[in-house]
Amino acid sequence: MATPKIVLFYVFTPLPDPEAVRLWQHTLAESLGLKGRVIISEHGINATLGGDIGEVKAYVRATKSYEPFRGADIKWSNGQGDDFPRLSVKVRPELVTFGTDDEITVTADGVQGGGTHLKPGALHKLMDERGDEVVFFDGRNAMEAQIGKFRDAIVPDTETTRDFIAEIESGKYDDLKDKPVVTYCTGGIRCEVLSVLMRNRGFNEVYQLDGGIVRYGETFGNSGYWDGSLYVFDKRMHVEFGAGAESIGRCVACGESTPEFVNCADLACRKLYLRCAECTAAGRQPRCTECVAAPYPAEAAAG
Repeated sequence: MATPKIVLFYVFTPLPDPEAVRLWQHTLAESLGLKGRVIISEHGINATLGGDIGEVKAYVRATKSYEPFRGADIKWSNGQGDDFPRLSVKVRPELVTFGTDDEITVTADGVQGGGTHLKPGALHKLMDERGDEVVFFDGRNAMEAQIGKFRDAIVPDTETTRDFIAEIESGKYDDLKDKPVVTYCTGGIRCEVLSVLMRNRGFNEVYQLDGGIVRYGETFGNSGYWDGSLYVFDKRMHVEFGAGAESIGRCVACGESTPEFVNCADLACRKLYLRCAECTAAGRQPRCTECVAAPYPAEAAAG
């Protein structure tokens, strides 16, 4: 019986020939029947792949046999089977598209000049010592925070990763520049870069949550500072860190708690918005709130 698993990992390390690594990774993943996304750049690798546990383990063993990737922090989670529609392995200028690759220096020791790494336990120690001062800063797109975030976190107004530069240069967060700021994201990779960008712009005490929300949830479940569900970029769309977790998301139709995102029925929009399973089954509010007030397009799909 198949046991579907998903792995998430990244490694910042110089790669002199990203195309050669891409060809190897594609051949390896394809031969094992894995699907998902792998991004290669001159700065390293960022991967999320899924398949049967035996094939995923074989992929991890082979990937970690390559010396630059030996220390990869592999994050495992349960899949549903067919969690990704296809396999995509590409070379790109940046592992995470902030549009600032000229600011990032990567050595065999990883990204240079970033925030201080905090493991989940060290984060709690910081909170115990300086809780009233500490500011959580969400390094994800704002939509993801609708269903889960760290308590009282600042969520920048971002639709894509490229929006972060304008946000942190806008002046609206200048009052944080002398406070302890803890950046966090799903698996940790965005914060490797975001913490550099923030320090370069005058934020003096920047931390990054080591292993991201995933590692924190594995460590503390629902008993820590995390509230709600974690948005993920596969068929599951969200995960929780234990029984009894309640999403902070609210259904646009009935207002009940839900972690369920659906696409706007307007084919020109297709924006994700929150609608609970009951309202979806009943066909309530088939379009996002932005489209509700607009005339219904003739080409729009049914709810």
